[in-house]
Amino acid sequence: MMMTTTVATMTMATTMTRSRRTPRGPSRRDFGALFFAIVVVLQTLCAAFFVYDIFAGVIGIRTEPLSWRVHELIQLSATVGLVAGIGLAVLALRSANLQRRAAEDRLAEVTGAFHELIETRFAEWRLTPAERDVAFFVMKGFTTAEIAGLRETSEGTVKAQTAAIYRKAGVSGRAQLVSHFIEDLLGEGLAAA
Repeated sequence: MMMTTTVATMTMATTMTRSRRTPRGPSRRDFGALFFAIVVVLQTLCAAFFVYDIFAGVIGIRTEPLSWRVHELIQLSATVGLVAGIGLAVLALRSANLQRRAAEDRLAEVTGAFHELIETRFAEWRLTPAERDVAFFVMKGFTTAEIAGLRETSEGTVKAQTAAIYRKAGVSGRAQLVSHFIEDLLGEGLAAA
């Protein structure tokens, strides 16, 4: 209940903060999108000219020949468009790599925080090493038979260890055990935000 209230309060505060922001001028992203659109239009026009020029020669369509200056200007525009396209592709690839690295870093942080949280709770509950192993397998979704096979023990032993884990954690089953950690993570995440 308290978490729901906290989430609602944070959502309202974020909405109110966003509505109070003053509009800014065009952002760097807007200029990038405009530049990208100009390059695409330039490349499309030059490509259309070259395709028309080739087909006109092949089919034999009589056209007024362009002066060499206009022809050179079109070729120069095509070259500029191609070089700009290569530059944009390199920038887009670099940006994608930076975003991927940032996402990997955030995932590593979250994974580390989750592992730390699990270890803290297991220590608080005073789980034995065997119970810790079983608890990890339970949280990963393995069945009792699968856990017994992985730990090379009987299903009865795993059931007894699972019951001890649930009792020490103060939960009634697998779903409550997992949700206990999710609630802790969400609570820490909301506190950090």
